[in-house]
Amino acid sequence: MASSEQFLETADIHPIDIVENLAEHYEWAFDRVAEDQIAMAIEGSWRTYSITLAWSDYDETLRMVCTFDMDPPQERLPHLFEALNEANDKCWAGGFNLWRDQKLMVYRYGLVLGGGVHAAPEQIDQMLTAAVSGCERFYPAFQLVCWGDKPVEEAMNIAMTEAYGRA
Repeated sequence: MASSEQFLETADIHPIDIVENLAEHYEWAFDRVAEDQIAMAIEGSWRTYSITLAWSDYDETLRMVCTFDMDPPQERLPHLFEALNEANDKCWAGGFNLWRDQKLMVYRYGLVLGGGVHAAPEQIDQMLTAAVSGCERFYPAFQLVCWGDKPVEEAMNIAMTEAYGRA
């Protein structure tokens, strides 16, 4: 995902309307679940990620949940939780959780827009980019810890730090 163009004036536009316009712009499959909620699918290199964004008027927060299937063997859970801690130490915007009952790995983030602040398409685009990039970055490490029987340190070595610039 590249930086989005300023194709919307954001004053008084509902944050979910902005997300819907971004989804249309990038040609992502989406479903406007309710006035305050949208669900979409974004194709990554490793898999397709399910992303839901919901707006809360109560606390003026745009919440994002990005999920993918993850049902690790019981005996590997302590190692996965260690890997999750390592991954979350490297994620400054958002964090990972395992929703064991739902068999989902979850990347969550909340964009607080209190005091009448409006979300810009670039902010939401960056939020979505961070979610997919984080999942893409750590997915192989989680897989190696759970099913490759690799030690956490070895598995996390493949989740390289973010590259800046161009080669």
